[in-house]
Amino acid sequence: MKQLLTNMLLFAFVLAANAQKTIKITVSNPLKVAREAAPVVIPVNQDGFSVKSALVSCNGNEIPCQLDDLNGDGEYDELCFLTNLGKKEKKSFSIELASQGEPRTYEPQVYVEMMLSNKKVKESNKQDLYISQLTVENGTNAYWMIHHHGAAFESKKVAYRIYFDHRQTVDIYGKYHQGLELKQTQFYPDQQQKDAGFGDDVLWVGSTFGVGTLRGWDGNKPTMLEDVNHRTQRIISRGPLRTIVEVIDDGWKHNNAPRFKMTTRYTLYAGHRDCQVDVTFDRPVSEHQFATGIINVKNSTEFSDKKGLRGCWGTDWPVSEKDSAGHKRETVGLGICIPAKHIVNELPANKDNYGYLVSTPDQSLHYDIVFCSDNEDFGFHSASEWYQFLTAWKKEIENPVVVR
Repeated sequence: MKQLLTNMLLFAFVLAANAQKTIKITVSNPLKVAREAAPVVIPVNQDGFSVKSALVSCNGNEIPCQLDDLNGDGEYDELCFLTNLGKKEKKSFSIELASQGEPRTYEPQVYVEMMLSNKKVKESNKQDLYISQLTVENGTNAYWMIHHHGAAFESKKVAYRIYFDHRQTVDIYGKYHQGLELKQTQFYPDQQQKDAGFGDDVLWVGSTFGVGTLRGWDGNKPTMLEDVNHRTQRIISRGPLRTIVEVIDDGWKHNNAPRFKMTTRYTLYAGHRDCQVDVTFDRPVSEHQFATGIINVKNSTEFSDKKGLRGCWGTDWPVSEKDSAGHKRETVGLGICIPAKHIVNELPANKDNYGYLVSTPDQSLHYDIVFCSDNEDFGFHSASEWYQFLTAWKKEIENPVVVR
């Protein structure tokens, strides 16, 4: 009898260790416009159930999915997958979560990298000191320590990088053809790669906002993040469906107020050219104002709906004058979309930026950024086309898919 009880307890323990649960959801498109690669994100770290693997299916067909540990505690927090939806279409999905095993592997549709500069390697596209995270002390400029000056990430349509210094500028890499390139070019294609049709840096950002960089505000002008106790860049997620890069400014001294911690996450999904920007603070910052926006590309035209959507279309050299050899002028379209609740004021355009003054009543900010290159054989080639896209893009942002 005692042995039977022991066996039953062991069997129950094994069942608990191998627990599974199935979730049924419906995803619907509220718009009368078809959508491609619409992200669906489901929280999974709930009710004490530790998820180790997942399977998503629709009509019995397996769909690629991704599990992400957002806070680095070893437990998966979110599951995401992508779906195409027709006008007003609804789809049903089955999600099987298991407390054992490993996440399924799928063909990568995004890529992210971060590496130290190896002075022993002369080629800019053959660096090999890969890392996942770096934290530096106040006063340390990691810009020259990190290859391509910070984390870089891409979908098949576009690539971004985040400068690892007091500017923290969002810079961009445009493509001719859809595909993943950064692992080969490392943001600096050689002549052979350029001749083969690889993309390149298409924007000189300097000390501007680039594409949606968040800066401080001193009451008159944007300010850099100069005085930060510890500055961190970290790769949270490497794909296959989305990359997440995190920038942490721990102990930022803004306008002589008490120091606070600001965490910024950049999320790029497969099939997308737009990037989500989520900013959180470790305490309420309602007394602070911040600035963001997009660079005023030389000779650009401007678009604004005066309600948080702003864009431009222009042509300029993608590098400084001293580095212009081997480069051509690049034409790009840029865009930013900020929820009205965060906007204090749309700033007048100046020689550097199309800007916004923003704030938050609590501890978080969210906005979206986007760009295109005129080089693309799959994109936009005029200001009018680009501004039409921006208008449709904002409508999609304000009307996300509904998950029930």
